Amino acid sequence: MKMPEGNIETIMFAPCGMNCKVCYKHCYHRKPCSGCLNSDTEKPEHCRKCKIKDCVNNKGLSYCFECSDYPCKLIKNLEKSYNIRYQTSLMENSEFVRLHGLEVFMKKQKEKYTCSECGGIISIHDKECSECQEKMR
Repeated sequence: MKMPEGNIETIMFAPCGMNCKVCYKHCYHRKPCSGCLNSDTEKPEHCRKCKIKDCVNNKGLSYCFECSDYPCKLIKNLEKSYNIRYQTSLMENSEFVRLHGLEVFMKKQKEKYTCSECGGIISIHDKECSECQEKMR
């Protein structure tokens, strides 16, 4: 899957701070999901049953960082996992969005996760391009 010509849609920013556009489930499927904030069609089961998404929806919020309980235990556990497994901070992503806005964040994400070899999307999870399988440096 190629990175879009224009900006990454802001709807692809998940409540937890993840950019769904660079998720391996989005990058490698013929029918990629449309992100956490859209329909559950084509989503893997763990995304359809996400406790974080349910919590945000039940509170009438869009993002976890809008909540007075932020960061809660769910976010702290996910943050720890992403720090260890993917060397990424979803809380830093959320803070950047809070300070600078979604459009600026997605522009920076596009720069970071576009393959310089072919223009494909580099997955945050395996650091590999969805098109040419080059590893991110």
